[in-house]
Amino acid sequence: MERSIVHPRFKNSPHFKDFWQKGNGKLLIEFSGAEVSFSEFEQFSPYYYHVDETGDQVVKDVYFTKKFHEATREIEKYIRNGVSENDQVPDSVKRLFKEVQKKPEWLNEELLKSGAELCMRSGLDALISLRDYCLIGGYDYAYLNKPLIVTEALKKGAVKRLSETLDFWVNVTRYHALDIHAKGYEFAIKTRLIHSYARLSIKKHYADWDTENWGEPINSWDMMATYIGFSLVFLHSLKKLGNSFSNEEELGIFHLWKYVGYLLGIPEHLLPDHKKQATEYFYLWSSIQPPSDKDSVLLAHSLLDESLENPILKFSFQRRNLRYLHICCTWFLLDDEVCKRLNIPEVSNKKVFPQVKKATNIIYNTLVGRKARIEAGNKKHLKVLEDYLRITSGSNFH
Repeated sequence: MERSIVHPRFKNSPHFKDFWQKGNGKLLIEFSGAEVSFSEFEQFSPYYYHVDETGDQVVKDVYFTKKFHEATREIEKYIRNGVSENDQVPDSVKRLFKEVQKKPEWLNEELLKSGAELCMRSGLDALISLRDYCLIGGYDYAYLNKPLIVTEALKKGAVKRLSETLDFWVNVTRYHALDIHAKGYEFAIKTRLIHSYARLSIKKHYADWDTENWGEPINSWDMMATYIGFSLVFLHSLKKLGNSFSNEEELGIFHLWKYVGYLLGIPEHLLPDHKKQATEYFYLWSSIQPPSDKDSVLLAHSLLDESLENPILKFSFQRRNLRYLHICCTWFLLDDEVCKRLNIPEVSNKKVFPQVKKATNIIYNTLVGRKARIEAGNKKHLKVLEDYLRITSGSNFH
């Protein structure tokens, strides 16, 4: 079937104009020095219908030919031991590992280190940013979320989803995490194949998938936008919360996520090197996304209510307070119009906690040395992850 041509169909819509002329989009342009236009739209738009064919073929050859746990063990063996041309494995597996076992020429280990250090030294601000800006803000893009809805992520529960996202993020943002055969490298390859598995399952079982409007499930352009969330949007959130970072750290974040994206099978030229490029790419992609729909609201409220469901905190008043703090941060970090579309609850004194956090961060970052902040932030991340894994691993939570 001939594929329809993608147009920036929402470029004149109120939600698009408000974001880029008055909201966080305007701030991103100021933050990055971006020069936004639609002159390069046609270079990117075909990727709305582009997918990771190599990963898809590995899933067909390995996961679809045996039991899931057996296939997972087989893939883990390939990741940890490597694959050579002489190994008796499917050709698709050889293609995949020939690609990921060779580090690209542009890879800079010092920039990877700087990016990892910024993630670690950001401490709990990193987790607030990921949750209350990157993740919940992404729910405002209705088409982007359709794979989550179709694969019934809501039934899985926000605690489990958040645990998996945190597990991935922590493990790809530590020192040497992305070395070949290391844990972050393993997470990236597994995540790539989970995406392929989900995409093929959607195409097989969900007859109502609207490819023309929604693109291919988990397509390359949507993947680009997701990883801009981990870099550009993440940095912008840290800045809003009173954090500062060097030029090398900033470039390091983009470099780290460029390499993670490369391992995940996203075409290299879709992965930005710096904030100006990222903002310009994000501008083009957002013009094909409508604003929140009822599914977006359900996802947002599932995430907000995660604090109430999560048994990490023992007492209900602690959980209610945590939910309140996340709501405050969401209003502080996101546009008011986005919060209203997602039906984020209005709460009293919603600016107090974020403003105190911002002031505290400015003082903390001035008084405490960089190395100490890296060590402290890393410990906080590992503790939060340990708590989440304790309540979700092997428990079939939700």
